[in-house]
Amino acid sequence: MSLTPSISRMKKAGVFCTSLLIALVSAIPGPLLADETCMSPYMAKIVGQEDFVYVWTLGAEGVGDEQDKLVTIDVNPDSPNYGKVVNVLSVGGRNEAHHSGLTDDRHYLWAGGLDTSKLFIFDVHTDPARPTLHRTIDNFVARSGGVVGPHTTYALPGRMMLTGLSNDKDHGGRTALVEYTNGGDYVATHWMPTDEDLGGAIKSGNFADGYGYDIRALPRRNVMITSSFTGWNNYMMNLGKLMGDAEAMKRFGNTVVVWDLHSRKPRKIFDVPGAPLEIRCAWGPHNNYCFTTTALTSKLWLIYEDPDGEWQTKAVADIGDASLLPLPVDISISADDSLLWVDTWNDGKARLFDISDPFKPVQIQETKIGAQINMASQSWDGKRIYFTSSVLANWDKVEAPEGEDLQYFKGAAGSH
Repeated sequence: MSLTPSISRMKKAGVFCTSLLIALVSAIPGPLLADETCMSPYMAKIVGQEDFVYVWTLGAEGVGDEQDKLVTIDVNPDSPNYGKVVNVLSVGGRNEAHHSGLTDDRHYLWAGGLDTSKLFIFDVHTDPARPTLHRTIDNFVARSGGVVGPHTTYALPGRMMLTGLSNDKDHGGRTALVEYTNGGDYVATHWMPTDEDLGGAIKSGNFADGYGYDIRALPRRNVMITSSFTGWNNYMMNLGKLMGDAEAMKRFGNTVVVWDLHSRKPRKIFDVPGAPLEIRCAWGPHNNYCFTTTALTSKLWLIYEDPDGEWQTKAVADIGDASLLPLPVDISISADDSLLWVDTWNDGKARLFDISDPFKPVQIQETKIGAQINMASQSWDGKRIYFTSSVLANWDKVEAPEGEDLQYFKGAAGSH
């Protein structure tokens, strides 16, 4: 697998899949737009060579203006600016910039700050090479009824569904989904089910922790699926201190929840121990399943609909050696549902699994990308995949072994 181009030392390139490979039409007639495979199914599929990548970056002391910013990178091989940063848009402050996502009409890119709970809505339609800040939402906590830490920003028809990571009462993991219009008007808050309030859901195991992290939808099955992580107290703590705090390590999510997409009501709560993170769902019209990974137990899990129409979960593969704490983070499923990339932050590796039998994934490749790694974003045609490095400001490594990149954006050619 050849890496080209490589833009190293891009501070805090912590981005979400739908912000990492944003394929946009040029300002003049030229290449078509192109998709990554983690786009919401409510977006019409488009193909071709992507022109730009947007990276939602975290400001760092002593680096540039020290502010969070949206960085635009030219990734069209036919462009004279190929591999170069072509635009930088600072938003002011350091908000723990993390993930972002497009609206269903592709006109706006929503980006969130996990610490300040601010939301930034960028216009990426008017001039894709030079996005502008369309709107800032600074009352997310108050408007949502106490949700803290907007994480995933996921497109539904005319709506953006946001997962929260925490709450303003104890800054723990209890949280909710928050729904907005594309333009940024608050619609509703949907709290995660807990033992105290299951919200009509069936508790299938030992846990109903109310934690949240990622969200995906399978419209043909009228299903939303959410995963869980941890609260503000943990994700804003120094990683070394966190790992040495036995009580804090107990405060990680252990659940996946299947929701009714139309009613926004939880249906069933599953035990998925070890902090399940990103969710990626199959694209095939008869492939009613999704994958997630557990950060703390290094497992690949399948979330699937059985022949009776009931949703189930199953651990289907190990990811590296769990005793070495590889810490799985992002995943990317191919458009034909045959391959799955899994990034492991701590060892800086990208692992490729053959998932042609989703119940029996087989690792077929392992590649060192850098000293640490976070997000992966794969083009629809499978010819390109992009990687970034940062997870959280207080968790990121501060030094890299000689010859290894620490903070970067990298493009890889080919699926193998």
